[in-house]
Amino acid sequence: MILHDFSLSSASYRVRIVLELKELGYQKRNYVLRAGEQRAPDYLAVNPAGLVPALEVDGLVLGQSLAIIEYLDALHPEPRMIPADPLMRARAMEMTLTIACDVHPINNLRVLQYLEHDMGQGKAAIDDWYRHWVAQGFTALEGLLPDTPFAGGDAPNIVDACLVPQMYNARRFKVDLAPFPRVTAIADRAAALPAFMRAAPPPV
Repeated sequence: MILHDFSLSSASYRVRIVLELKELGYQKRNYVLRAGEQRAPDYLAVNPAGLVPALEVDGLVLGQSLAIIEYLDALHPEPRMIPADPLMRARAMEMTLTIACDVHPINNLRVLQYLEHDMGQGKAAIDDWYRHWVAQGFTALEGLLPDTPFAGGDAPNIVDACLVPQMYNARRFKVDLAPFPRVTAIADRAAALPAFMRAAPPPV
């Protein structure tokens, strides 16, 4: 498997975590997003969306981190990332989508660059924008996360794989984490696991 990757991409980080948890061997091809390497013709031939991650496996190319994780879970079901029980699955996806739909898309690099270059916003305003939407998402998660060691219960699941990268970025942007003790504890507990550490970008 080949993972088209950028170390600071939250979406790529999610996939790296799942690959490491499932102990699946893979190669990385790294792109510098701020340099626009993901928009080079060679990469667009692999992934026309011009986004990371993309996973090449068995002659196929898959984009979108949650689609990749779902595929890996179907192909290599242990350890399970997406619960089999319908209610538990729905709960897990509720929390996952809070991160992957409500926070990440409006805070990703494309949006931040648009705010800077097209909307003329300065760094302070952009950082405030970022912190606002993370705080909104973490407020929801603080009420949704179970009182268990991980979002997945006794072992991490897809929620933890999405939460840890979002927490990494929350710290990069100096989000006040004091109102989110459950979110912080679960994210930090997961991030300390060997698989999560192997997937991690450089320390904040």
